[in-house]
Amino acid sequence: MKEKFYRYIEDLQDRITAGLEEVDGKAKFREDIWKRKEGGGGRTRIIENGAVFEKGGVNISAVHGPLAPAMQKYFNVGDVDFFACGLSLVLHPKNPMVPTVHANWRYFEMYEKDGTIIDQWFGGGQDLTPYYLFEEDAKHFHQVCKKACNPHGFSFYSEYKKRCDEYFWNSHRNEARGIGGLFFDYLKENDRMKIEDWYDFVTDVGNSFLQAYVPIVEKRKHLPYTEKHRNWQEIRRGRYVEFNLVHDKGTLFGLKTNGRIESILMSLPPHVQWVYDHHPEPGSPEEKLIKLLENPVDWV
Repeated sequence: MKEKFYRYIEDLQDRITAGLEEVDGKAKFREDIWKRKEGGGGRTRIIENGAVFEKGGVNISAVHGPLAPAMQKYFNVGDVDFFACGLSLVLHPKNPMVPTVHANWRYFEMYEKDGTIIDQWFGGGQDLTPYYLFEEDAKHFHQVCKKACNPHGFSFYSEYKKRCDEYFWNSHRNEARGIGGLFFDYLKENDRMKIEDWYDFVTDVGNSFLQAYVPIVEKRKHLPYTEKHRNWQEIRRGRYVEFNLVHDKGTLFGLKTNGRIESILMSLPPHVQWVYDHHPEPGSPEEKLIKLLENPVDWV
């Protein structure tokens, strides 16, 4: 399964970066091949200073070796080996009317020292973080997510949408990071779903990404904006950074397993503000977004 899924994310990375370059029309992704001394490596692709994307990355990796002591404690296991591969992407558009987007699809195995697999699972999802709310965009994103889920289980969208709302929650701010999407983890073989069935589900979600995001970008990328809009975008980006560095399990896993720091932190935007005790004007579009992020919304 690990070879099959890695081939899939290699192809998906090619498809996504090609699609995003077409949307941007100016910048191209630059590629960085890296190796991890403990085992494995990855292929990082970064886009910067484009017509649409101020900064973004679409990265794949496959790493393996002894599981670090901190992660042994987290998974409640002993001295075992692991393999992990996945695709992770974050895109920060320049225009504040275009939302930031994040997605990740991953596969994990753990082994005894003799190579016997003792556990395996899939995880991932995709979520949207707007700076100015267009309800039709939120509905579109969630409709595509639901369409990808339904062939595999009619409860999947509602279940994984709820998990997304719970996961991407800045508890120290008591607000959501964005308007959600899908989040799933520890998708293991059970009486109903074989590991191949989970592969089919996760890859269908991955295949839906461009359809979920690109139409929104095309609709909003030419909208006018002011310095005030950019300031608000940069303040909200600060909340994005806070979540990634304080709460995000993927970031913490990478840091605790001696992952490649440049690839792990590619999710951080280039221009960010932290304004002391900032509050948007009452009745403004900025306040509307803040109020909406206080409670999850059923978009479809």
